[in-house]
Amino acid sequence: MRGSGVGMQTILGAGGQIGTELARELHDRYTTRLRLVSRHPKRLHDTDEVVAASLLDAEQTDAAVSGSDIVYLTVGLPPNAKMWAEQLPVMMRNTIDACERHGAKLVFFDNTYMYPMTGEPLTEDTPFDPRGPKAKTRALVTTMLLEAMSAGRVEAVICRAPEFYGTGKTQSFTNTLFLDPIQKGEKPRVPLRDDTLRTLIWTPDASRAMALLGNTPSAYGQTWHLPCDSPLTYRQLAGVASGVWGKEVRYTVMPKIAFQAAGLFDRGARGILELLPRYAHDSIFVTDKFAHAFPDFRVTTYREGIQSIHDAHATP
Repeated sequence: MRGSGVGMQTILGAGGQIGTELARELHDRYTTRLRLVSRHPKRLHDTDEVVAASLLDAEQTDAAVSGSDIVYLTVGLPPNAKMWAEQLPVMMRNTIDACERHGAKLVFFDNTYMYPMTGEPLTEDTPFDPRGPKAKTRALVTTMLLEAMSAGRVEAVICRAPEFYGTGKTQSFTNTLFLDPIQKGEKPRVPLRDDTLRTLIWTPDASRAMALLGNTPSAYGQTWHLPCDSPLTYRQLAGVASGVWGKEVRYTVMPKIAFQAAGLFDRGARGILELLPRYAHDSIFVTDKFAHAFPDFRVTTYREGIQSIHDAHATP
């Protein structure tokens, strides 16, 4: 599918796990005309163009977007509510303005913070119901783009993903609390309950799907839930991990009070408090729309993903 006639594709926030995997997917399947943009960008392929820029600066963002056909906004920030509120809307505004000025299409990597924290299945049409400061910022940023799309200012596609799991620099509560401790031979922890369903996305699947949507003209003007394996409970995930590691995985279910106490001195624990109610209910992230549109896309199973995590940390 890759061709020399494909125009420049630019990744804003290229240094994170999603941006890195996206760059590899775009290079291998779509185009070698890649521009990687971050504060301290690193070339992944000989043909990559790297641009150091801050998306908080309108002129730097404009220069980074100039000449691009497609722009992917994948920037990530630490789970700091104040930082999100101060920086994410500015980054989105600067990106929309730059894409509008240069006629570039925009592919936005979104999350589910703004969704209701209930057990109801979540679809692309689920209304936002942000309940915490970070959720309100995410709702604001996504709404900014939806309004720009509706006004015809920018041609864009929104790619929405639930909680990550993966290798490398993947940051998620499931990685931090559950999978990383298993790798280290420590006892994993489960937030609140082990019997509620969780929908997780394998980060390489998220990047593959985003590259596919970005290079599918008919996908634009819409929101898409990115593809995931069917949800499992943490109890079931522990069973999968037990089979992969060849030993029974025993875990501790942490009550809300434990996170509240840890949050007094641990910023990571404070970060999960806003989303903690979600772990008390099933997380059913419906991806039927993507599956119907792209039936040949193969989703990584939890068994395959967890096996990859095990193999990446296995002793040579």
